[in-house]
Amino acid sequence: MDAAVLRQNCERDVKLDPLAVDAQRYPDIADLMARLHFAPGDGCIWLDDQRMQLVHASAMGVLRRELIEGLGIEKARILLTRMGYNSGAHDAELARKLRPQASLHDMFAVGPQLHALEGVVQVEEIRTELDVERGHYYGEYIWKGSAEVEEHIRFYGIGSEAVCWMQIGYASGYASAFMGRPILFREVECRGAGQAHCRIIGRPLEEWDDGDNLSALRAEQFGKLSAAPLPLKEGSGGSARLQEHGGIVGISAGFNAVCHMIDRVADTRATVLFLGESGVGKEVFARSVHRVSPRADKAFVAVNCAAIPEPLVESELFGVERGGYTGATSARAGRFERAHGGTLFLDEIGILSLSSQGKLLRALQEGEIERVGDTQTRKVDVRVIAATNLDLRAEVRAGRFREDLFFRLNVFPIKVPPLRERREDIPVLMNHFLRKFCHLHNRNIAGFTARAIDALLSYELPGNIRELENMIERGVILAPDRGAIEVAHLFTGGEHEHAERRTFALCGDGSVAKSGCLDGEDKDHLSSIKGAIDNLFHGAAQTSLDEIEASLETLALDRALARTKGNISAAARLLGITRSRLVYRLNNRKAEPGEAPA
Repeated sequence: MDAAVLRQNCERDVKLDPLAVDAQRYPDIADLMARLHFAPGDGCIWLDDQRMQLVHASAMGVLRRELIEGLGIEKARILLTRMGYNSGAHDAELARKLRPQASLHDMFAVGPQLHALEGVVQVEEIRTELDVERGHYYGEYIWKGSAEVEEHIRFYGIGSEAVCWMQIGYASGYASAFMGRPILFREVECRGAGQAHCRIIGRPLEEWDDGDNLSALRAEQFGKLSAAPLPLKEGSGGSARLQEHGGIVGISAGFNAVCHMIDRVADTRATVLFLGESGVGKEVFARSVHRVSPRADKAFVAVNCAAIPEPLVESELFGVERGGYTGATSARAGRFERAHGGTLFLDEIGILSLSSQGKLLRALQEGEIERVGDTQTRKVDVRVIAATNLDLRAEVRAGRFREDLFFRLNVFPIKVPPLRERREDIPVLMNHFLRKFCHLHNRNIAGFTARAIDALLSYELPGNIRELENMIERGVILAPDRGAIEVAHLFTGGEHEHAERRTFALCGDGSVAKSGCLDGEDKDHLSSIKGAIDNLFHGAAQTSLDEIEASLETLALDRALARTKGNISAAARLLGITRSRLVYRLNNRKAEPGEAPA
């Protein structure tokens, strides 16, 4: 059915002349702009804790054409709509976090404003009705300057149907996630069909009448669309299992590469060697190998080789008979026997002495062990997983690790990248640990401030996941109830924040500049000062020039002290004044009105 009939039927259903309704004003977008950061040194763009990309509109046009010509227009439409739905659903999560204290309307407005900020389209609001508790929703908007329409017209010219497929998916995904129920948008006018602009209407799925087959996005397709796999689901792969069982989550290419390797080796008997820095989660990954292996119902026995004194290594691994050594008053099974039928995890294996390495090699080769003080050999069926943060090849060359044991262990090596090489996982881990420790410590924490997110994404995290986990737990404990975790709550254990790694942000005029741009709170302060100046010029001033000057000085002093973490000497250098002058101004600011400065 063509767009004209679609428009007429939708207007018949809603009984409304939308252009006769005054458009509501959106809230200021400065709070969203403050969440957009550019980190060219890392090759990343961040919108709050979500990684973004700048993509040529023409490239999206080429992708669209290839999909249409390769899959057919209907399948291409569904695929692009699903892509939009995914994006919209993620932005809905962001909306509730960015404006938690705002009105429902201003909170919902994050979606249309992000659509504009992301360069997709300008959204003009005609009418929005929403009541989350009652499940009521009606939305009507005009789209202007749609990049999606422009690219479609560039390849196919003006047609007879609406073509804003990704945008319709975005609107449906955003409203559905925000409302907690399926909301379906339809495009009742489209520039791609020759209208002056694009216009959309959205309401709950069951309120649409599909008897006349109106929709380019039909209701029977919506069920599949809304079931699109946004988060990882159980049984969808290694990463989903790790999220459920291990306490490690991730979305990065490095993380998924590790999960793929685990999937390939888990159902075999092969020895696995995890390599990586301390704190990257090697034991958690080892447990995941066990959990998805045929040995999952048997024991998983972990041994930290660095924690066992050298004289006790043999008895700990292989067991001891009564009288086997002084003080051995009873027989005791070793870790190999306890892991019989299951998995033995040998952590920090690189620190074993050469003597202990030789005994371990025999157990691995022969599949049998001998308790200390015993003459009987015992067969053991054990799958060995080892881990180390050392370069075992270098240790072999240095004569500190047996070459034959290295090759016995190095059957299936898996390198776990450090967290600084998979920064996409940091936001996911932040939210995971936030939920974990809020539940553990019975705290109600709203989330992270923009500065805290920026600081964690910039920090090198030498201790990897273990360090990040500790910092988030500390933040949960220190943050105020129902408040957000700030930078000061995180960096209290001697960590050094590296702000220089994230040096660009979006400023108020739309330009990208060094992250010295004012944040949302400072922008509000500066905006109020500008308003006072305007009132002064129009004869409606309630403040004097001296008071405006003092407000500007307060903003500059606070900003300098914040940038230098309270270091007065450094703040004075930043402001280009002497330390004594800064101290005088700070004391003068603290003096009560009418009193002499301290």
